[in-house]
Amino acid sequence: MTLKDRLTEDFKEAMKAHDEVKKNTISFARAAIKQYEVDHRGEELDDAAIAQILQKQVKMRRDALADFEKAGRTDLADSYKAEIEVLNAYLPKQLTEEEIMAIVKETAAALGIEGGKQNMGKLMGPVMGKVKGVADGNAVKKAVEAFLA
Repeated sequence: MTLKDRLTEDFKEAMKAHDEVKKNTISFARAAIKQYEVDHRGEELDDAAIAQILQKQVKMRRDALADFEKAGRTDLADSYKAEIEVLNAYLPKQLTEEEIMAIVKETAAALGIEGGKQNMGKLMGPVMGKVKGVADGNAVKKAVEAFLA
């Protein structure tokens, strides 16, 4: 079953179960997928492309979540946390900070980089290539900065 089919089936189940959060979240995700397909002239998306769209949706919600928490809007923050949880169920398991740091160290050793902020760009590119889709860019940036410091 493709990711797109799974989203459709889960949307139907959420409607039957009257699970508003899951139904609305999946609906927004499906709309983003449909919008991408329309923008790219009906190009049929594979699971990897759909996962990228879902990751973008999670990132948008995380960014807004930080703003809601700063403003003290716990009602909206809780709602967005629930939506992020729903979307994460469709994404590959994310790497832990320790796993990311191990990849950073391995990549740095392969490239002969031992430290120094000037090597940030040289290290970020190859690491992001290895962890694409399974690690958040901000987490990778923190790990690379910690390694180079």
